[in-house]
Amino acid sequence: MTPSQSPAPLAGVRVLELGNYIAAPTAGRLLADFGAEVIKVERPGTGDELRNWRLYAGTTSLLFRTINRNKLSIELDLRSEFGRRTVIDLVRQCDVVLENFRPGTLENWGIGPDVLSEANPELVITRISAFGQTGPMADRPGFAAVAEAHGGFRDLVGHPDRPPARVGISIGDSIAGLYAGFGSVMALYQRDVRRTAGLGPAPLAERVIDVALNESMLSMMESLIPDYEAYDVLRERIGGRMEGIAPSNAYLCADGDSIIIAGNGDRIFHRLMTLIGRPDLADDPELRSNAGRWARRDELDEAIGAWTGGLPAAEAIEALESAGVPCGPIYTAREITRDAQYAAREMIQRFDVSNGEETLVNVGFPGVVPVIGGKSLPVRTLGPDLGEHTQQVLGGLLGLTDAEIDQVHDLEEAS
Repeated sequence: MTPSQSPAPLAGVRVLELGNYIAAPTAGRLLADFGAEVIKVERPGTGDELRNWRLYAGTTSLLFRTINRNKLSIELDLRSEFGRRTVIDLVRQCDVVLENFRPGTLENWGIGPDVLSEANPELVITRISAFGQTGPMADRPGFAAVAEAHGGFRDLVGHPDRPPARVGISIGDSIAGLYAGFGSVMALYQRDVRRTAGLGPAPLAERVIDVALNESMLSMMESLIPDYEAYDVLRERIGGRMEGIAPSNAYLCADGDSIIIAGNGDRIFHRLMTLIGRPDLADDPELRSNAGRWARRDELDEAIGAWTGGLPAAEAIEALESAGVPCGPIYTAREITRDAQYAAREMIQRFDVSNGEETLVNVGFPGVVPVIGGKSLPVRTLGPDLGEHTQQVLGGLLGLTDAEIDQVHDLEEAS
């Protein structure tokens, strides 16, 4: 670090990640991106199951390398007595614990919040589960797909004449991870405020951050609930449109590509209709407000589609941008990796990466969001090999010798 560079915002924060899959590891990734030291605990031998998800070749997926970047990996059997004691020893030197096991699992292993808090009375314990730690559904297992449906999200994705669709990512896990990261930082801020005020640690109940996947999705649903409660409105799937907003959709162009056009602002709509040669629609009194445009959305989409259908996507976008109409192409990974805007902000960062069998050269990975200082912070390391830092962490933090660590691993493998 040069003298002009400041430490990362979360430098000095240490996190123990007991998570699997995507939700808790996403929270860990966010904290690690901004300087926290994140120690990821993985099952001996097999590790996080994400290592085998979307595995196109080798033994370690690039999905794992992405979600678990900037972290340290240690192998530890949490069901063993050594694992229990080691977690307790580690939390004495950590600020946050992240976990996304089924509620009650940590308690059954003897490392529930009461035990961890006794070891570190200021510890923040962030827990992610399908339906939360309390309530009649707390004990139910559930992945993001179930939570997305339970939170009202899945019912709005797709077309009205087909079953609900799923977006192409585990968005329920990712949003829960965002809330878990935010909740962890919020609790750390509260800790520092109490320290400054000369107060003792916050009560354990205030240091347990309880993130439910279904509630995380519900919180993204805007006015879904009040619209129903106040007006008995049940929103429906409407394909590429957004309920109550028009015109805003994807439109097919002459070259077979589709583009997004968001012409739903009052003045923007007038400019859009003028551009496409429909002054009759631009000056129609019924279309001066969004309510009127939504009522005639099919007519408007047909008019816009007729115009885009006569132009290649690039020409249509150029004309729309010149007229001040928000628009854009629909990118795939191919276009993202070649985009000048992403490049200018270092949102694609390149690494040589091992898939466990071979090294893949100059592979692009997404940068760090949000941006600080005009461009992405650098990704320091990709997701680690299984147990890559076991010796470093257990030896450096807990003072165990290599022989002691190896002996425990031999016992765990034998069992």
